[in-house]
Formats: sequence, C-alpha cells, structure tokens
Amino acid sequence: MLNIWGVILYLRLPWITAQAGIGLTWVIILLSSCITGITGLSTSAISTNGKVKGGGTYFLISRSLGPELGGSIGLIFAFANAVAVAMHTVGFAETVTDLMYENGAVMVDRINDIRIIGIITVTCLLGISLAGMAWESKDNQYFSLSLSEQFDKLTILISTADIFATNFVPGWRGPEGSFFGMFSIFFPSATGILAGANISGDLKNPTVAIPRGTLMAIFWTTISYLIISATIGACVLRDASGLLNDTLLPSSTVQDCVGLACQYGWDFSECINNTCTYGISNYYQSMSLVSAFAPLITAGIFGATLSSALACLVSAPKVFQCLCRDKLYPLIGIFGKGYGKNDEPLRGYLLTYIIAACFILIAELNTIAPIISNFFLCSYSLINFSCFHASITNSPGWRPSFRFYSKWLSLLGSVICVVIMFLLTWWAALIAFGVVFFLLGYTLYKKPAVNWGSSVQASSYNIALSQCVGLNHVEDHVKNYRPQCLVLTGPPSSRPALVDLVTCFTKDLSLMICGNIVTDGPSASVVEKASSESHVSWLNQRKVRSFYRGVVARELRSGVNMLLQGAGLGRIKPNVLLMGFKKDCCSETPQAAHNYIGILHDAFDLQYGVCILRLTEGLDKFNIFMSIKCKKNNNLLCIQKASLPIGAEPQRSTVFQKKQGKKTIDVYWLSDDGGLTLLLPYLLTRRKRWARCKVRVFVGGDADKREDLSAYRQNTTILPLKVITCGCIGLISRQPQTVHIKRSLLLLCMSPDSTMPVGIRGVCPNTLYLAWLDFLSHDLRPPVLLVRGNQENVLTFYCQ
Repeated sequence: MLNIWGVILYLRLPWITAQAGIGLTWVIILLSSCITGITGLSTSAISTNGKVKGGGTYFLISRSLGPELGGSIGLIFAFANAVAVAMHTVGFAETVTDLMYENGAVMVDRINDIRIIGIITVTCLLGISLAGMAWESKDNQYFSLSLSEQFDKLTILISTADIFATNFVPGWRGPEGSFFGMFSIFFPSATGILAGANISGDLKNPTVAIPRGTLMAIFWTTISYLIISATIGACVLRDASGLLNDTLLPSSTVQDCVGLACQYGWDFSECINNTCTYGISNYYQSMSLVSAFAPLITAGIFGATLSSALACLVSAPKVFQCLCRDKLYPLIGIFGKGYGKNDEPLRGYLLTYIIAACFILIAELNTIAPIISNFFLCSYSLINFSCFHASITNSPGWRPSFRFYSKWLSLLGSVICVVIMFLLTWWAALIAFGVVFFLLGYTLYKKPAVNWGSSVQASSYNIALSQCVGLNHVEDHVKNYRPQCLVLTGPPSSRPALVDLVTCFTKDLSLMICGNIVTDGPSASVVEKASSESHVSWLNQRKVRSFYRGVVARELRSGVNMLLQGAGLGRIKPNVLLMGFKKDCCSETPQAAHNYIGILHDAFDLQYGVCILRLTEGLDKFNIFMSIKCKKNNNLLCIQKASLPIGAEPQRSTVFQKKQGKKTIDVYWLSDDGGLTLLLPYLLTRRKRWARCKVRVFVGGDADKREDLSAYRQNTTILPLKVITCGCIGLISRQPQTVHIKRSLLLLCMSPDSTMPVGIRGVCPNTLYLAWLDFLSHDLRPPVLLVRGNQENVLTFYCQ
C-alpha cells in the first residue's frame, strides 16, 4: 500500500476530480484498479509456480516463463521504475517549491527551482541507497508511519449536496482535459503492485504472502481513492479566489453574484473566466486546505513521495542487475557486478540515478506521469500475456498453487493494456512495442545459453523438432518434460485401451509411437504384415496422432529391444515404455516370464520409464460402435447392424474414451522416482474428460515426506498410509480399509525404495515377481497402472 499511495494521490487527485468530475474519476480509478487487479492475479499465479528463492519480478517471470518473455519484461520494468523515481521526486520538489513561494522564498523561478530541489533530493536518496538496504528499510518505515498518521488524522470539511452534484459532472480545461488525458496522469498512482514480488527473497512464505498482500493492497487503496475523490469533490469548489474579503456585502444582492459560491456567502464572480488561482481546478495543494491540520498533509506528501522514490530507486537496479547477469543482451553485462556482502548493484544505482535526473529536468509532473503510464501498461500487458501463454500451451511446468486466476482474464487484461496505450499516445505505444518485439526477436534469434524452461517452446514436439534443426538447449528443461511414449500394442486395433490411455497423456502435444512386434522369421510376407498401412489407417480413423512402427524379430524381447534403441530420431525419441500386463503368467512357461521381465530391465537400462496397464476385463475386450436401425413390425425387437466403412477395421470403444465425471484417481506414492507417478495423473486431469476427477495421493512415511510432496504444486489430496510393518508383512489397522490400500501395504513392504517393485536380477525369480504383480492388481475393478520412473526429474520444485 505504501508503494501504491504516492504523489498523484496528494497533488493530482483533487485536480483530476475537478477535470473529470467525481463520476468519471471513479471510472478512471476503477479502470486502473481493474488493470492492476488482473495483473495482480497473473503475478500471483506466476509467483506461486514453484518455490521462490528471490530475485524480484524479473526473476519470477524469467524462471517461470523463459528468457524470451522474461528479458523483455525485465528491461521495460526496470526502465519504468527508473522514470518513476523522477516522478515521485518531482512531486516532492513541487511541494517544497510551493511552500517556499508561500513564504516568499524564490531561488530562480518555479520550473528551475523544481529542477534544483529535485536533483538535490534524488542525490540524497542515492546516498541512502548506497549506504545499504538496512537504512533504506528504516527510512521506509519512518515514511510509512508519517503516511499512516496523516490518514488517521485527516478530516474533511462538511460537504454539501450542491457542491457534490456540481463537481460530479466533468469540467474539462486545458490541453490535458480529456478522459484518457486524466487516466494517463492518474494511472501511476495505481502502480506499485509488484513491490511484494520485488522482495520475494525476503519473505518467509512468498507463495502465500505475495498473492494475499498484493490483492489486499489493491482493494484497500482503491477504496481510499474512491472515498478521497468523493469527499474533496463534495466540499471544495472548482474555482475560488483565495481572498477572505470576497464575501457578499450586505448592500449587494444574490442576483449580482455569479456561481455556486453565492449560496454560501462568497462572491467569486471574478473566477467566471477561470482567472482564479485557488479551488481544485487551479490549486494542486487543495488537500491541505480541507484537512484538520495542514502540516499533516505536507508530511504525508513528503512520506509518500520520498518512500516511493526510494523504493523505485532500489528495485530498478536490483531487477537490472539480475537481467545483466543472465547475459541475455549484449553490452549490459558491466551492470551485473555486485559489491559488498549484500551484493549491492552500485553501477545499477548510478545508471538509475542518471535516468531519473534526466527526467527530473522536465520538471512537470503532468508530462512525466503519462510516460510512466505507457511503460507500466506495457509491462502489465506482457505479464498478463505471459500468464495466458503459459496456461494455453499446457506446459507441465506451469502448475501455480494460486488457483484464483483465469487465462482468459489474463488475456483480457493484456488486450485492455494495449488498447489503452494506443488511446493515450499511439506513437509512444508503437515505440514501446517495437522495443519489445526487437528484444523478443533478438532473444529467439541468439538463443542465450540459459536453461530455465520456456513458455514459448512449451510442447515436447516443438522441443524435439527445434533440437533437430540445431537450436540450443534452452528448451531442454524439466518444466517442459512430457512423456513421449513407445506403446507396445501389437496391431494397434487389437489393444485400443492402451492407445486411448496414452492419447490422454500425449494428445496433440508430445510424441507417441505404436510398436508392433511380429515374432517370425524374416520374409517378404511377414515384413509386409508388420508394416501394413492398415495400422496407420486405423490410427487416423480413430483420430489418434501417433506414429506406427512394425518390427520382425525371432522373439518378443529382441524385437522390443530393437524398438527401444531404434525408435525416434535425435531428440524426437520416446522416454516412457507402456505395455499391457501379462495376465497368463501362471500358465505359461518360465521362459515367457523371463522374457517379459527382461523387457522391463532392458527399458530401465536404456533410461526409459515403464508403465504397465491392467484392466479387469483385459486389453482385448471391447464394444464395437453400433448404429441401430429399427423397423416397426408388430412391435418386434430392433435389429442391430454394425455401421463401418468398406475395408475399415471396426472401432472399439474403451473406458478411456468416456467422460469420467466426478471420479477419483488414487496414487500410491512410496518414494520419489523422478516424479513420473505424479506427473501422469496431473496430465490426465488436464484433459476435458478427466477434468472433474479428484486426485488422491497416498503417501507412506513421515510428515516431512508429505510436505515435500505438496511442494510439487499439484491440486491433490495427500493422505497418509497407516502401516505397521513387521518384516515383509503389512498389518492393517482395524479401521476400514479399501482393497487399494491393502495392495499398497504389500507393495510398501516388498519394495520400500521404489514405486513399482522390480525384482532384483539373480535374486528374485521372475515368476515370483510376476505373481506379486498379479496379486497386487488381479481383483481391482478400476484400471490399474503400475508406474516406475527412470529417476529423471520430471517435476519442478523451485521457481528456477
């Protein structure tokens, strides 16, 4: 709130109220708060997309969304804060100059006096900043105290309905007299909402504090602006002479007096030509005239202007220092150097000081404020667009714990900012976005050697393809990880359940290869069977985006090994193997069990994750889509006929094609295998047909393990597994337990260091291991997916 309240509140809000009227002033305030509120929601989402270590706004955005958007926002935001130093300093200098003029003290003239006082003030603020953050914090606390004290003791004169009604409608004057002219001057008073994000490293729990503090500050400052504009507009006339002798004489009549003031015994007829120097249309210090004690208003102005100027003077170099250290742009690396134990950006302070001093020489608050509005609107537009882009790309790394945001609302906020920029000053908006597109294009072209993940290259297809054409490794980040699946289906039409499940993970976003192993000797007919186009036609008919690969081999394991090593090209290669459960393990030979388990070991050796799907009815059970044709023949039953294209294989419906409704996905998470076990249910819930499902994660172990799991920012319910272990026997407590928990207890007892137990080579017989898996899953009614990652991290914990 201290960073939002500033010079505009004291020195320009009464004047804006006189120009736009109370009604349109409320519209200006609410429109500004709407923009900052939407931006606050987007910032809250970005700042909760991982554990924040520090680094401010630029750090949060760049590490969450990548260098392309982060660099553009960081540079513009740093420059906007540097110009804001000038605006607040000029407001302070203007107030001091007015006080000097009221007491007959003049140095040169009004404009040059503002310049002199402004340069002296910003130099003193620079000294405080260079002295260290401890001094800066103490000064801000002092300024905050004076500001709060002023608001507590500020009282307003008794208002009248006539004055309120007169000042409610606009009274445009001068070249700035328009709605958007007033908006451009007021909007900087709504900025400062990123103050919490800028000190993210100093907050105990930034993922909670930043959203709560930012949104509450926007709400309460908006209320204060609405109240102050209404009260001062209800008790001060637009024009007044300022002379106590301008009263109605007993000999004069009201008919000889012109204006609303006549009803209250004042004769301001001379102001009819706007020649008076007082009133809210003419006197910027009107607030001090209606307060109970005018020096408190002056103290409030000093506190607000100096504290805001000091905050901007500190935040701009910090953001710029972080940007320079990332080396996204050339020729700015020298400003990344830090000094002292606090790593102070002294060079950044000097650069900010020079920029602020140049704008202070303008010495006109009404000229500087629109410039700042343009840059802040540009920054907020980019922040909102970044939040929208991260949401619309469905990047797995975008999982903010703050849920009260909307990607479409963020897009609306971005568009509103752009429209208002062009309505304010179209040529300045073109320049600003020209700079943004240049910075964005430069980053995309140069591909700086940073690896934070990227919202621009979010999908795995784009990542893989960009690698093939020679792009840098910037997109190769855990935030963009998606399962790129090799599915052992045999002919795809024979196991549609596997195909449909994997499609839920990869649809339109990452790689899927359906593998078919034909166990036979090599011959032309067998090769033709394995590579038949009918399989691709079936996938196309089912609208599945997948490649098909057929392999001829003497045995299943060798064929799978060929696929594991040969599938894909470059970065376009699978990282997860999916296969069906071998339900006939007890009736087949030990060699068959050995080959099946050997496939799992081969996949782990080649750094694949492994998933095994088991359905109660089996993977080859299905329902053919039917079209029903009915004939009325003495109320006989209808005749069913399959409706299929000529030469096409039948399309079979599976449970994974249906809308799941309000069901539950239960995950039994025994230890961290890289996060694949948690990533898959999250990807499922991103699909429309699974969107209403709730995810429950059952976790064994102590409370710290559950807390670590919650830091992965998934909208899940985390429940403990109540287990008493004795050797390899899981004893269930007497409270009712589901069959799922019973299975997980055995799983935990057998293999406490893995998610899906894997028999140790040479120690655990393969037939026994398959019997374990069969016992775990054979009588479970819902589909069961046994998952084991390859220990590669696929979920992010920290923001970076």
